[in-house]
Amino acid sequence: MADDGDGKAIVRRRFLVSGIVQGVGFRPFVFRRACELDLSGWVRNIPAGVEIEVQGTAGALFAFRHALAHELPPLAVVTSSSAEDIPLLPERGFTILPSADGEKNIQVAPDSALCGDCLRELFDPADRRYRYPFITCTNCGPRYSIITAIPYDRPRTTMAAFPLCPDCLLEYDDPANRRFHAQPIACPACGPQLRLLDHAANPVAELDDALTTAVELLRAGQILAVKGIGGYHLAVDACNPEAVRRLRERKKRDEKPFAVMAADLATAQRLAVLGDMEERLLTGPESPIVIAPKAPDCPVSPLVAPANGWLGLMLPYAPIHHLLMRDRFKALVMTSANVSDEPVAFEDNDALRRLSAIADFFLVHDRPIHVRSDDSVMRVFQGKPLFYRRARGYAPRAVRLPFGTPPLLAAGAELKGAFCLVQGEQAFLSQHIGDLQNSSTCDSFRLAIRHLSGILEIAPRSVACDLHPDYLSSIHAAESGLPLTRVQHHHAHLAACMAENGLDGAVIGIIFDGAGLGSDATIWGGEFLVGGYDGFQRAGNFLPVPLAGGDAAVREPWRMALSWLYRSMGEDAFNLDHPVARRLNDTERGIFAAMLERGINAPLTSSCGRLFDAAAAVLNVRHTVSYDGQAAIELEALAETAQGPGAYSFGIAAGERPVIDFTPLFADILADMAAGAGTAAMAYRFHATVARAAVDVCTRIAGNSGLDRVVLSGGVFQNRLLTEMIYTGLLDRGLQIFTHRLVPPNDGGIALGQAAIAGWQERR
Repeated sequence: MADDGDGKAIVRRRFLVSGIVQGVGFRPFVFRRACELDLSGWVRNIPAGVEIEVQGTAGALFAFRHALAHELPPLAVVTSSSAEDIPLLPERGFTILPSADGEKNIQVAPDSALCGDCLRELFDPADRRYRYPFITCTNCGPRYSIITAIPYDRPRTTMAAFPLCPDCLLEYDDPANRRFHAQPIACPACGPQLRLLDHAANPVAELDDALTTAVELLRAGQILAVKGIGGYHLAVDACNPEAVRRLRERKKRDEKPFAVMAADLATAQRLAVLGDMEERLLTGPESPIVIAPKAPDCPVSPLVAPANGWLGLMLPYAPIHHLLMRDRFKALVMTSANVSDEPVAFEDNDALRRLSAIADFFLVHDRPIHVRSDDSVMRVFQGKPLFYRRARGYAPRAVRLPFGTPPLLAAGAELKGAFCLVQGEQAFLSQHIGDLQNSSTCDSFRLAIRHLSGILEIAPRSVACDLHPDYLSSIHAAESGLPLTRVQHHHAHLAACMAENGLDGAVIGIIFDGAGLGSDATIWGGEFLVGGYDGFQRAGNFLPVPLAGGDAAVREPWRMALSWLYRSMGEDAFNLDHPVARRLNDTERGIFAAMLERGINAPLTSSCGRLFDAAAAVLNVRHTVSYDGQAAIELEALAETAQGPGAYSFGIAAGERPVIDFTPLFADILADMAAGAGTAAMAYRFHATVARAAVDVCTRIAGNSGLDRVVLSGGVFQNRLLTEMIYTGLLDRGLQIFTHRLVPPNDGGIALGQAAIAGWQERR
């Protein structure tokens, strides 16, 4: 350190920065900021992140450090940063040095929405990228979906087949340009191009004509398959009921809501009721689908989200979306391009083969997608984001564990499949893969594991999976040949919420979901656990009742309704003047009663999800379902239209642990129905009853255990109304509540919990 007079010291300092700091404009940002502050030195990429040496006055270095913390490029994420003073050097100017070797700590940037600068250029007739559907820069565009290997540079992306023209090369090599080392950049002279094909793959139009014709077709009610960043979408005019009906028919998606893309934020505000957080999520670089209440005069066809007061809404995030929608449509349905539960199509030949019976035309391009990635889905709870599906825009961004572990793989569950790779304190959760119940989704699961472990250079030494041995994720884990840790499903939910909140020690977990194999070989789902990463105790649960018909009961909620009514009333349940009782003839009633009495194809379950199904069926909201969670979703939507005091009866059986018996609830509902109570009011009272029971049991456990920290996890906590009721009730009892923010509460986040539990055991 040398004194510059007047109390100003000359200092040289080395910074080591880790996180998503490569391929996101971090080095040019450092270069420009250093030059503005008249600092000398250099910056370079290293395998662990970015290394910087800067020299100048102490005041300038203070401003530089502030910039590193608070003025980052849009896509940069710093997970750790260190600084140390080092000896001065006689040098002038600031430079960007070639990359260096060293210990690796690789993190990959997720795909990102088009930035404001590129959007202005896209519609500027004077710009050379005017109306170019692949405009991008360092601050936006595809990342994870186009990376084929590391280190991240153009030859190791799907842009390798598009050599830069002289004009693009000048931008690429200029540190003062926002396209400096932006690997996906291109222009009409050197980059990918659009084509429009009919359903038989015959050419219809090219370049800008392809866009113009595509818009005309959408206006005419045609169904288009549109190739985006992470895969194909199926698109129709969301305000055209006939077009939406045909899409449902062809896609074999009877009632599950479609996602909608609004032209811009002002249009989105006319479609849905948006708060500040919803607007921030919609306009952020991640650009997820945000679930928000429909506006009273929403012009979108009711067929988009039938029997649902909510709308899944997103804004254009790829240039092709902006070009399709600009001043042309209020909203387009933009739903994943697949049939039923298959994975989203992302490869051109596969898309043409699988979607030819659905799409009338295909808007395609010649930039390959290397990794498929669905849109992320979120909703706002307590003013903060809550994931339903974590994928494009967020994956594979790391979640930091509260402790370090050896390299390992967590395979996740079977529904809403996602896996997790861990190295040190960094847990990399994959994009949403889908339900691992068909071969194509399993193939996608295995390919995604190979790809992500390859680009992150993580070689797992062990693997974790669900306790259920027949899950395809568990089978994959067992076949790996690595040391295996099997983790009970609800314990993994508890640990996932703990891990993302940085908790250690023991907590109380309220874990409500559809199903998970319990440690007693029954089907759990309405659970109160006490424990941490090192183990758990089942401290309370819902009363187990027969799952009449096994898996059939998941598709037919009337079965769960009869199961509960039979427990409440015996064989008199079959004589009720109610649709669920009238589904069975005299012979079938005897078979059904025997099934319940003897447990024949009727395993016991404490599932909270199946309790919601039973209530929905008794209230005649939904007797059968066409998609996962439909009955509970429609029951919640109905309940949200009613407010008021009141709840139904329930019991708490004393014993080794409290067991909540909801049998009295169903008698109360029948009495309410006989008295002519409104269905919405009864749906609201049902939610209030479940919440009151949960709060009472949790408070009892807290008093007995001395614990005051409670985590809420499991797919049922996607229910905003129930979560709000439980959250508020627990706060009123003086307890600390922790919810999910970084991963979904459903099975899409369970791999993080498996990883934390297995990693803890590895540490020990």
